[in-house]
Amino acid sequence: MPQTPITLTVAGSDSGGGAGIQADIKAISATGGYACSVITALTAQNTLGVTGVMPVPEDFINQQFDAVFSDLGILAVKIGMLGDAATIKSVAAALVRYQPKFVVLDPVMVATSGDLLLAEEAVETLINVLLPLADVVTPNLHEAQALLGLRGEPLPQTSEQMQQYCRSLMALGCRSVLLKGGHQEGERAEDFWISTDGIQSYSSERVDTDNTHGTGCTLSASIASYLAQGLPMPQAIEQAKAYIHGAICHADELNIGAGSGPVHHFYRLAR
Repeated sequence: MPQTPITLTVAGSDSGGGAGIQADIKAISATGGYACSVITALTAQNTLGVTGVMPVPEDFINQQFDAVFSDLGILAVKIGMLGDAATIKSVAAALVRYQPKFVVLDPVMVATSGDLLLAEEAVETLINVLLPLADVVTPNLHEAQALLGLRGEPLPQTSEQMQQYCRSLMALGCRSVLLKGGHQEGERAEDFWISTDGIQSYSSERVDTDNTHGTGCTLSASIASYLAQGLPMPQAIEQAKAYIHGAICHADELNIGAGSGPVHHFYRLAR
């Protein structure tokens, strides 16, 4: 039998089911892959917000890595919430130890409120230790500013400004960067993917909905899923962008919670 395309998600657990490990598993499954996980933190949250976070001890994070890699043929790894410098170092060491074929890093660093989710020293650890191991890094504009030391400055709004951000992020040692333009103004959202081969843009129409919880997790997980299935990076990003756009378009078909609800991960099955 051909190998099943297995993607590992390394992230925090969202008890509300809309983001983190739960969103990743849904996205990987919905896009045709098999998902396994390493949980880095437990969160108490729902559609209204996060009320508690409990980090997973480093030794147990390592046990999870050893368990899945010793038995499963993992082809791609998606990395999300890590929390602190010690966790970042543990994850980086596991990636070096097991050498997965693809690594997608979603640098979960900035809350919706604008507050940093990582201490300053942890941001430096992320840049120095983990960024060089990723095949693609997928920051939104706020996370890009945190990586570049530009927090508090106006967000880039033009294609030229976005491309300059991309070049600055590549200078940190990234292999490639998908800079997400969801926080831009205007009727369309434009993302830019930059690699050593150049810059490519992906444009999509904005969707009028408040149910966007977990969009970043879902996009990065689906990119990893498509890479595990053998798609080249540009096509994996294109397919993942199409998937998340559909999941956002159908988000209002769900009625989940009183706050910002999740995207509809299984809209294709529902249709």
